[in-house]
Amino acid sequence: MFLSVFDVFKIGVGPSSSHTMGPMVAGGAFIQAIRDSPFKVAGLRASLHGSLAFTGKGHATDRATILGLAGFLPDSYVATKADEALEKIANSKTIVHDDLGALSFDPAADLIFDYDNDLKGHANGMMLFATDDQGDVVMQETYYSIGGGFVLTEDELAQGEKGQDQRPVPFPFKSATEMLEMSKKSGKSIAQIKKANELSRMGPASLSDGINRIWGAMNDCIDRGLEGEGILPGGLFVKRRAKSIHEKLLHEAGLNLTPPHTINDWMSVYAMAVNEENAAGGQVVTSPTNGAAGVLPAVIRYWLDHVPGANVDRVEEFLLTAAAIGGIVKANASISGAECGCQAEVGSAAAMAAAGFCAVMGGTPEQIENAAEIALEHHLGMTCDPVKGLVQVPCIERNGLGAIKAISAASLALRGDGSHIVPLDACIETMRQTGRDMHSNYKETSLGGLAVNVPNC
Repeated sequence: MFLSVFDVFKIGVGPSSSHTMGPMVAGGAFIQAIRDSPFKVAGLRASLHGSLAFTGKGHATDRATILGLAGFLPDSYVATKADEALEKIANSKTIVHDDLGALSFDPAADLIFDYDNDLKGHANGMMLFATDDQGDVVMQETYYSIGGGFVLTEDELAQGEKGQDQRPVPFPFKSATEMLEMSKKSGKSIAQIKKANELSRMGPASLSDGINRIWGAMNDCIDRGLEGEGILPGGLFVKRRAKSIHEKLLHEAGLNLTPPHTINDWMSVYAMAVNEENAAGGQVVTSPTNGAAGVLPAVIRYWLDHVPGANVDRVEEFLLTAAAIGGIVKANASISGAECGCQAEVGSAAAMAAAGFCAVMGGTPEQIENAAEIALEHHLGMTCDPVKGLVQVPCIERNGLGAIKAISAASLALRGDGSHIVPLDACIETMRQTGRDMHSNYKETSLGGLAVNVPNC
């Protein structure tokens, strides 16, 4: 199975890749299906199920679904235009497309949060309906938002790998064991074999330009977050802190008053900057999800700004290595908090970041695999229990700690020779099993854990 670096890292909009980006993509896909159909459509309806229902308000799933049906896409999203479109739809009770005309849609009546009927394919399920002049359903589709902005129809989910790109690549691997074997046999690094696979799908210029665009969006997000102020939306009244922390760190550094442990605050503040932007509905890059979007950019920024010898020209090596690990996790377990808890989001992000950091610090393929395993292992069992269904508490700080764990894991791996007791593949399988056994209250439903033990009003 081939999963591109651009599948793992996608430019999108906050606060959630599965609950915001995914439903927006699904809405757009359904409109295209209507265009391709022989039916005369007069109206639209939608229902949200499972985690999309329980935390949909806090994750802006309703808003994202409507915007998707109105033609908005995550990678070209403009907040001001989105706000204008939503207001117009609410007032007119229609969604207008030049080629389809005015389709009736009353947000208050035609978008339902269905808390009682889960869809069988995945915890993040939604149904979209097209109706005729009399209000009868003439088309419907079930979509599953499976994490990281990936969306599958019910049929696509049932097909599994059969429905994916089956064209051969030079170095096919689905497991870490296969990845290491191919690296050893070819004499190439993990980044090099991943790059060879990417080049079987696109030209060198497209790959380089795309990776530069991804890192540029990540870095810009950090910079915006370090300048952002005010209260995050949603009703928890969480104050943005990244700017004030960053200013204090700069002040202390100028006075030479910084104790050694403060380096952890630098790692955290970069991650918090990203996730405050995400919580505010800004542009972020799935890494591999929005909820975990701060971990990997924070580690890259830490490396570039604080590690002697770091060079931005090697960010490509970092991201390709990280994408290789992310693809293995997704293929064999999950990156969805609604499916496996936060171990699948921040845990996967930390494993990817640890691998990338280990690579640019000169680690061998065996040390890189070890770094990823250490980082993931020490997130096993982590629940997804966002207070009030918002991607704020504990998510923002959790990304900071994920970055710290990633760097610590890579540092430990670099101190060894790559040999270790628990293989990465075994750790990923353990994460999958743990997610399967985890109660649904702790998988992005806000029905357990911190979500019910912290006053949120």
